[in-house]
Amino acid sequence: MKNRIFGIETEFGCMMQQEGARGTSEGVAARVRDYVFNALELGIRDIHYRDWGEPPGNGGFLFNGGRLYIDMGHLEYATPECGSLFDLIAYDKAIERVIVKILDGTGLRTAFFKNNIDHFTGATFGCHENFQMSRKVPFYKIVIPTLMAFFVTRQIYAGAGRVGAHDEMGEYAGIYGDFEDFPDYQISQRADHIVTEIYEWIQFSRAIINTRDEPLSDFTKYRRLHLLVGDSNMSEFATALKVGSTALLLAALEEFHQKHGEKLPLPNLVLADPVYAIRQVSRDSTLDWTLELITSETVRAIDLQREYLHFVQKYVPTTQDSETEWVLTEWERVLDDLEKDWQLATDRVDWAAKKMLLDTFIAEEGLDWDDPWIKSQDLAYHNIHPESGLYYALEEQGFMQRVVTDEQIEHAIENAPMDTRAKVRAFLMHNLHENRMPCIVDWHHVYAGHTECFETKEPFDTDLSAARRWIKRLRKLRK
Repeated sequence: MKNRIFGIETEFGCMMQQEGARGTSEGVAARVRDYVFNALELGIRDIHYRDWGEPPGNGGFLFNGGRLYIDMGHLEYATPECGSLFDLIAYDKAIERVIVKILDGTGLRTAFFKNNIDHFTGATFGCHENFQMSRKVPFYKIVIPTLMAFFVTRQIYAGAGRVGAHDEMGEYAGIYGDFEDFPDYQISQRADHIVTEIYEWIQFSRAIINTRDEPLSDFTKYRRLHLLVGDSNMSEFATALKVGSTALLLAALEEFHQKHGEKLPLPNLVLADPVYAIRQVSRDSTLDWTLELITSETVRAIDLQREYLHFVQKYVPTTQDSETEWVLTEWERVLDDLEKDWQLATDRVDWAAKKMLLDTFIAEEGLDWDDPWIKSQDLAYHNIHPESGLYYALEEQGFMQRVVTDEQIEHAIENAPMDTRAKVRAFLMHNLHENRMPCIVDWHHVYAGHTECFETKEPFDTDLSAARRWIKRLRKLRK
């Protein structure tokens, strides 16, 4: 996976256990954050306002290059910038290990969940993906039209699955169809909460593609594709394939643009209504996933994904590196398996694994899908504690495919990636912390004092020589 930076932001759900529990879920999230910075000393807290909703102390950067903070009452973790797909999986899982260790060590009677919905309030919380891409490719003219159908259909292998549905768009029922026809089970948690194709501000309208232009790097060279359309995955495989297929599609798109200019690479893959389609795919209990194109023709989601796969195979060499080869091989394999029988994918795809569990549970207990117990089991799949979570029960029994080791995850807790600028940030943070120098840390710069600033505009710049000179200079200024 060459020349691509990516990262994941995860908002964790939190639920107090009633017996002997004190406080609120928001308060517990804050206590976990405080423990990370104060007791475990895994990072440096903010000493400044980052935004109106992020006062000093609300969060901070970790020595592994990532960031931990409170967002709208949720504990949120952003991985460091990663240049390796499997590194990203390790960093994504690292914070789960930290939270579990804190819960076990402090006796907090709380459960944390890596999911996207609250069955009882109808609220949703996100999993955001970030991809560095070239600014040369016209974003509105080429990128958005090409990626739209891909993100609508990617859920067939990246969806986390959910019981029931949510009427996020009831006010649009006359336009988008009958919202009273709720399914027992659907393949995506976020699909019901997506209300528009594109939008800039995520606080007001959840879009398939977010158009905010905030590269956090050299503005003249890069753009950051920021997504909130995907589910939070428990499966390492699903996360890797979700991010990997997207990254390779961007690589193919950039290569196509370099060769053919401002020509739309896949003009025949335009959906008639992407917002309706993303919900339609998620709720299709037949798993046929047939969609309507703008030409009034119909096509299956699996076939759309195959078109994207073939496009990537044409413009990205399979032998580029081992991670690229893995993505192309597994992308094709999971599409083949889903086409034959969804149960062939239960060892990799979250929605399939969860559906298998719930189908079995319903049959054994003689329950209906609307039984509250089923929603509890749905939620339990996403419990990040290995002794309580149903996903981890499957993993412990060897039923789920993994792509990283426990050792890689443990290493990612305290160590930054060595192939991105996160290495430089971590180096600076360690030195400033050890020398008791107050600092302001951000993704693309670090401030010490009132005027001294070190910029990290190049995501792949790992050279520490300039950082060492800067620290040496700061030490002299303090004398």
